[in-house]
Amino acid sequence: MSQEKNKLHPRNKHRLGYDFAQLCVANPALASHVFINQYQNETIDFSLPEAVKALNKALLLHFYKLSYWDIPAQYLCPPIPGRADYIHYMADLLAENHQGIVPKGSNIKVLDIGVGANCVYPIIGHSEYGWHFVGTDINATAFTSANMIVQKNQSLLEAIEIRLQTSETAIFEGIIQAGEKFSFTMCNPPFHASAAAAMEGSNRKWKNLGIKKEKQTVLNFGGQQAELWCKGGESAFIEQVILQSAQYADCCEWFSSLVSKQENLPLLYRTLKKVKASQVKTIEMAQGQKTSRILAWQF
Repeated sequence: MSQEKNKLHPRNKHRLGYDFAQLCVANPALASHVFINQYQNETIDFSLPEAVKALNKALLLHFYKLSYWDIPAQYLCPPIPGRADYIHYMADLLAENHQGIVPKGSNIKVLDIGVGANCVYPIIGHSEYGWHFVGTDINATAFTSANMIVQKNQSLLEAIEIRLQTSETAIFEGIIQAGEKFSFTMCNPPFHASAAAAMEGSNRKWKNLGIKKEKQTVLNFGGQQAELWCKGGESAFIEQVILQSAQYADCCEWFSSLVSKQENLPLLYRTLKKVKASQVKTIEMAQGQKTSRILAWQF
């Protein structure tokens, strides 16, 4: 029997763990990756990108009613439960101004900065709450992949729009159109400051999991440069999001970003004070041994 993951959001569909028999029906390719571990539980080898991809595809097809989902080789294949948590916690934030009831439907419009090749946040957000999404990415391959996912799923066609960001420095400029309003923005920023740091972080995870790899060349869950690292790392990227958000204060009810490293918060709080954010919220999240948080602000 699956053990309930109490740290996940109460509405998260993945709190009860993975029913592999059910998931293998959704994606038969997953079956070859499932095995019984030393604790007599069914699992997969999370160090194998192809296994993680097969699991993610099964989860998306089964729980979020897709008919098609795929990503190019070496692109980020994120853990679905954690992504779902971000959506649910932002739903709670919106509910605070809606008599405690989560607003549903296409009148809630969300901007996903760095939608990635996987398009996961818009898929979950639309499936769970019927929200409309604009997903943006600077990487042309990621843009094409996310757009393909939308085009091949009838349920997503009217709900998700993918836009290519052509500027290397702009976050919102060229994406938010004249007169356009969003209920909130969301972002899963590049975590590392360099490719070497990304690889070191992946190796550290394998060590913590007790997985030995002689020559580790595979990043955890895959990932390309724009997805995993940027100059200055997470704090520098989110700081730019904050600084540029001030120019679009009237376009969004809430701006938000994941913050993986708690030590980055003091700098980000100072930046938010600098741009005169009227309200700032830090929402704690946890999945397994990993702790993260959502930083949300408004003007």
